[in-house]
Amino acid sequence: MSWNPALDPECPTGDAVDAIETVIVPRARDLGGFEVRRALPAPKRQMVGPFIFFDQMGPAEFVTGQGIDVRPHPHIGLATVTYLLKGKIHHRDSLGTDQWIEPGAVNWMVAGQGITHSERTDGEIRERPHDLFGIQTWVALPEKNEDSAALFQHAAKAELPEMEGEGKHLRLILGTAYGEEAPVKTFSETFYADAVLEAGAKLPMPDDHEDRGVYVLDGSVTVAGDDFEAGQMMVFRPGDRISLTAGARGARLILLGGATLEGPRHIWWNFVASSKERIEAAKEAWRAGDWEHGRFQLPPGDDAEFIPLPER
Repeated sequence: MSWNPALDPECPTGDAVDAIETVIVPRARDLGGFEVRRALPAPKRQMVGPFIFFDQMGPAEFVTGQGIDVRPHPHIGLATVTYLLKGKIHHRDSLGTDQWIEPGAVNWMVAGQGITHSERTDGEIRERPHDLFGIQTWVALPEKNEDSAALFQHAAKAELPEMEGEGKHLRLILGTAYGEEAPVKTFSETFYADAVLEAGAKLPMPDDHEDRGVYVLDGSVTVAGDDFEAGQMMVFRPGDRISLTAGARGARLILLGGATLEGPRHIWWNFVASSKERIEAAKEAWRAGDWEHGRFQLPPGDDAEFIPLPER
């Protein structure tokens, strides 16, 4: 989200764990009672597979009358998914989409050559205290898809594949893993999953993806004899067989990865692209503010304001 700060997370390496290439410890920042932890991009790791942005939002408690108000802002060259564990967010975009994001569902917004959207907690939800807790990710698009038309897909919680047994429950959010395939169409080899493990339960990481990482959302896990607590992301070496074992309090994990892209990406504000020229063109289009005939339009129903282009 454009309202999130650049957190400049620390990124130590896990020298003691041969199977782990990188350990990322996000730096947390309190945004007036709303905590954000950013794991990607990190100084030593820009992406895990196509995932180029990974934020933990909350958990946060809002009193009556408060919430989030992310004004309309643009994106290019990426797809977003906000995966909630608690709370609701009202999504509107320039395609005319008007969709509430709810726990366990997938809202897949593909920016392509350009989209504008807003994210708010508005309406009846503000009439009472409410919680918000979730993960927001950006998935960089392959070069051949960077200039594709924008699109939006919604998949309800009940539509997502779920696997359960031996003290673990896993929901596949995007892509393919463990012989299952999520309903939303991705543009490159991807996997993204939410796993809940009871104490002592073991979960093998998928071994059919080039890049693999795991973020500990709650509890702890043991990998190759070392323990990792909530708020850490581990990135594993390609080809290694990895098994995660939940600690005494169990664990909730976000698994992510897939095939690496053709090369690194440039990131500026909300724009992701394989070239600086694409970034500059998007900046000029947003600065021009031609909402009727230009590259970007404002979301119907939320077009009274927008976030100006940063002066940097």
